[in-house]
This record gives sequence, structure tokens and C-alpha cells, in this order.
Amino acid sequence: MPDPIVVTRDGAVATVALNNPERLNALNRAMWAGLGEIMRALSADDGLRCIVVRGAGEKAFAAGADIAEFATERAASKPAKRYGKLVHETMRAVARCRHPTVALIRGACVGGGLEIAAMCDLRIAGQSSRFGIPVNKLGLTMAYGELMGLLALSGRAVALEILLEGRVFDAGEAYRKGLVNRVVADDKVEAEAYATARRIAEGAPLVNRWHKQYIERLAVTARLSKKEWDEGYACFDTSDYKEGVAAFMGKRKPDFKGR
Repeated sequence: MPDPIVVTRDGAVATVALNNPERLNALNRAMWAGLGEIMRALSADDGLRCIVVRGAGEKAFAAGADIAEFATERAASKPAKRYGKLVHETMRAVARCRHPTVALIRGACVGGGLEIAAMCDLRIAGQSSRFGIPVNKLGLTMAYGELMGLLALSGRAVALEILLEGRVFDAGEAYRKGLVNRVVADDKVEAEAYATARRIAEGAPLVNRWHKQYIERLAVTARLSKKEWDEGYACFDTSDYKEGVAAFMGKRKPDFKGR
């Protein structure tokens, strides 16, 4: 099997690629685990000055979770909580990486893909990119560990719009919502992302790391009780969640009952 995450390096700039292009880089357990391990290792590398995070191929950054794993990994709240702990640890590894990170976004940046991109410091998108988190179509919530990055990036009103409507929208709208820093022509997105990374790498690395640290410290972080944290996985015990996944796999419209 191919490596779930592929790392390459050009001087002080590393590239981390989500590597599942046949499935539009849909995120499975191996990819979540591999991304977390790699980001922690790269964070400890003093020779680095910037990291570009991207999807393998040209069709997607990441098109969300690998739904095929839900039957085993997220069948109910207890296994979902274990899976969610892994996801949260990986999100923290991306967000707390000492080096500046740039998300190079082509194609679909949906669900978990948008969650990862939100944890990066900058996001450069191609014009044909698509964004959204349509988890309400699956009877599924974003747990606290996944939601905090989106909320910090977009603010309350936009986060609620994205989650309550469940729409997939274009790069222009993503830019207006503040989800991406720059939108360029599809054939320019790679060049612009790496030009951005090189500009960052040319700056004083200690200053860049300190600025990341200062901004993180100034951000407001919610303090949640264990009960509140666990509630983030209650959706996996509902009938609506089972119906949502079955409808997705059967390519039909879900019939939610609110229970």
C-alpha cells in the first residue's frame, strides 16, 4: 500500500501530502495518524522554516472522511470518541507546529479537509476549489476538537452558516468568508503557494515561531468539562447518524427523524 502521508523537502521548505488520490484524498485512520506523527516530527526540526500541506494529485486537497471506515471506526459513541481523540491530536499537531504552515488547496477541500486547512496558518486556493462541511447530511457533528479550528478562523456566524446549511461553495465565497487568504488561477496555485512558503522561509525563523506562539496565547480557548467534551460524540449513538450514513452509501436522500 502507498504511504498515507508523503513528505518531500526542498531546502528549508517541507511538503506534506495527503496521499489517497484515487479517493480524492479521503481521510482514513492511517492518514490521520500519519499526519499527526509527521507534523510533530517536522515541528522538532530546527532546519525547517515553512511547511506546505497539500493533497496528492490535482483533484482534491481532501474530500472529507473515508465513509467506508464508519462501520468499524465510528459505529457508536465509544469507538467514535477514540477516533476523535486521534483526530484532535492530529489537528493540534498541525495547529501547534512551530513552523509556519501553508495549505495548497486544489479541488475539493471538504469536511476533514477543510478542518485540516483551517489549522494551517495560510491557505492558498485555486479558482475551481470547493469548500464545505456537509456533516449534517450524515447525522454527524463536528466534535469540539474539530470545531475549534473552524470557529477560530471563521467566527461564529460563518461557522454556523457552514454547518447549519451544509452547502458546498466555491473559492470566491470561501475568500469572502475569510476561509482562504488568496485565490488564484488553478494553473498558478502551486507556484503561488510555494512562492509564499519561500517568502516565509526568507524571514527570521525565530520571529516567525514567536509570532505564532504569541497569537496562540492571545486566542481565547474554551475550557470544557468532560461531560461537554463527550457530548461531541453523542451523535454516533443516534438513529439519524445510522440513517445518514446508510443514505450516503446508498446514494439516496436521508430521512431524518430527530432521534
